Amino acid sequence: MKRAGSEVPEAQRADPLVRLSLEQLRERTSMKWRVHPADVLPLWVAEMDVPLAPPIAEALHRAIDLGDTGYPYGTAYAEALAEFAQERWRWDGVRIERTAVVPDVMMGIVEVLRLITAPGDAVVVCSPVYPPFYAFVTHDARKIVEARLGPDLRVDLDTLEEAFVRARSQGRRAAFLMSNPHNPTGVVHTREELQAIARLAGKHGIRVIADEVHAPLVLPGATFIPFLSIEGSENGFALTSASKAWNLAGLKAALVIAGPDAADDLRRMPEEVSHGPSHLGVIAHTAAFREGGTWLDELIRGLDANRTLLGQLIEEHLPEAHYRPPEGTYLAWLDCTWLGLHSDLQGDELGVVSDVAGPANTFLDRARVALSSGHVFGSGGAGCVRLNFATSPAVLRQALSRMGRAVREP
Repeated sequence: MKRAGSEVPEAQRADPLVRLSLEQLRERTSMKWRVHPADVLPLWVAEMDVPLAPPIAEALHRAIDLGDTGYPYGTAYAEALAEFAQERWRWDGVRIERTAVVPDVMMGIVEVLRLITAPGDAVVVCSPVYPPFYAFVTHDARKIVEARLGPDLRVDLDTLEEAFVRARSQGRRAAFLMSNPHNPTGVVHTREELQAIARLAGKHGIRVIADEVHAPLVLPGATFIPFLSIEGSENGFALTSASKAWNLAGLKAALVIAGPDAADDLRRMPEEVSHGPSHLGVIAHTAAFREGGTWLDELIRGLDANRTLLGQLIEEHLPEAHYRPPEGTYLAWLDCTWLGLHSDLQGDELGVVSDVAGPANTFLDRARVALSSGHVFGSGGAGCVRLNFATSPAVLRQALSRMGRAVREP
C-alpha cells in the first residue's frame, strides 16, 4: 500500500488536507463516513479529512504501550492550554485554579448553565448558530431567546440588547451563549464587538458563556480575541478543547475556564463531572496544545487555500449562491435562497418543510453531496447550507462540480 500523501507534490505534503485519499478516508468508521452511502461525498459534520498529528499519535501510542489507560489526573491539560494561549493569543488569563476538565464543550456548557441559571431561565443565542445550542439548552429545561445576526452575519448589538431585555423580562436569571468564532458563519468577533457585548451583558445582568472550541482555527486576515480577556467579562466563562483544530472529537476532554468573578461558581461544579473525560482524551488534547503547533500552522495554510478555492468553485458552479468567506473555522455558510431548490420538496400548507430543508436535501439526492441543512441552525438558517471544507482540493472540486450539475440539470 502506498503511503498517505505519496502521490502529491513534495511542496504540498506538509498540508494535512492532502495526505489521505478518498479510498483511505472511506475506511473510517466515524459518523462522517458511515451515515451516508459510499457514493456520497460527506461535507457536513465537523470532522476533518486529515491524519492524526504526529505528536498526538506518539503520545497515544506511548500511553497504549505503557497500558496507561486509567483515570485522568493532574493539571497538564490546563497548563498546556495556558501556554498555547500565551503563545498564540498573547493572553495570560488561563489560571489553572480557575479551570475544570469536562467531557466535551457542550456537556461543559450544560454544567455551567446549571451553575448560573435555573430551569425555566432564558439563554440568549445569536442565530443562525450551532444546532446543539438549541438541543442541549432546551433538554435541560432552559428556554432559548434568539438574537438574529445582522445581514453581514455579525452580531447586531441592537437586536442582542432587545433579546437581553426579553430574557430578563420576568426578573429571572439569564445567560448569553456565544459562539466565538461563530459556527456556522465563520465570523471571528473583533475586540470592539466583544467589548460591546460585555458592556451590554453587564448592563442587563446577563452571564456570558463563550464556546471557543474553534479558537485555534482563525484564518489569515483575522485575529482571535478570548472573551475572558475583555474588560467586563470577569463573571463569564469560556470553554474550549483541541477537538476541532486537531480532529479529536472521539477523544473526549474539554476545559472550562472561569473569569475571576466566576471562580466561586466553578467550585460548585459537581465532582462527578470530572469523571466523564477520557484519560486518553486528556493525553491527546494536552499533546495537541503543547506540541501540535507546527501541524496546526500547516493545516491553517491548507484551510486558507481551500477557502479561496471554494470561493472560485462557487463562482464557477453556483454563482447564484451567496458566500462570505469565513474568517475562522473550516465551515462555509452558503445562502442558497436564490437557487429555488425549496420547490423540490412538498411542505404543509404553510410551506414549512419546503422552505427549510430543500437545498441540503437536493444536493444530497441529486448531487450525492452531504451538507448540513441550514434550518437546524435556527432563525435565519432556512434556505442555507453549511459546508465543511476541511478536505482535499480534489474532493472540493468534485463536490462543487456535482452541486452545479444538480442545479443546472432537471
